[in-house]
Amino acid sequence: MTTNFDKNTLVAFLGPRGTFSEIAVRQHFGDVIEISACKTIDEVFASVESQRCHYGVVPVENSTEGAVNNTQDCLIDSQLHITGEQVVVIDHCLLAQPGVELSEMQTIASHQQSLAQCRKWLSANLPAVKLVECTSNAEAARIAQADKHTAAIAGALAADIYGLNILARKIQDQPHNSTRFLILGNTATSRTGNDKTSILIYTENRPGALFRILEPFENLGVSLTRIETRPSKKEAWAYVFFIDFEGHVEDKIVKELFSRLQACTAEIKVLGSYPRAK
Repeated sequence: MTTNFDKNTLVAFLGPRGTFSEIAVRQHFGDVIEISACKTIDEVFASVESQRCHYGVVPVENSTEGAVNNTQDCLIDSQLHITGEQVVVIDHCLLAQPGVELSEMQTIASHQQSLAQCRKWLSANLPAVKLVECTSNAEAARIAQADKHTAAIAGALAADIYGLNILARKIQDQPHNSTRFLILGNTATSRTGNDKTSILIYTENRPGALFRILEPFENLGVSLTRIETRPSKKEAWAYVFFIDFEGHVEDKIVKELFSRLQACTAEIKVLGSYPRAK
């Protein structure tokens, strides 16, 4: 957890209250800061870009379901810096009104990804219930709060906020299910010695493009931690590579890496160099 923040620090996150995004905020910034729940990932970006909020927190990838495309698309257009990251272990709970038994459930509500992450448990324990997709786990908790025959899949924080009982814990199919969140800000971060850098690379649409990108990393011994591909939005069938690697833009070896990449790419956009999550 970062500790140099106070009650005047305002952090935007993907709401409503009780989501795993809020948990990421609390783990990274602590409880002293102020929070602003946003309806969409785009709104989180806009809140920080307009400087209405000092920082933003958005999900970027889940260990089970993969990349969050909306966040990646926003990063393509945004001028914000990634200033940090937070990895949250996703422990899904089944929540319902106090006094209601599991056998009384007729509907299970949750976000699409959460339902997918718990499909085996649901099939084994509640095979006959109706599954309802919501915009967020917290919205599912609100529905369960109003309907005794509906349970929500959400985190334990949502149970506290919405006054619900936890019928079952850790119902996710993968025990090591985690989501990585990015911390967004308007200023770059300094080198710490244990950093990660995120970049976007645009290439010319010709054979061998990916090989030419990866070759400098291999030759310099720079460790890649993630690579994803998304449509560039600049022209049809053109793509951009999202790449995370160990090191900081101020490191000598990273400067050499950029020098070599310039020779084999059309454009490089540095999204940020920031401390690696513990």
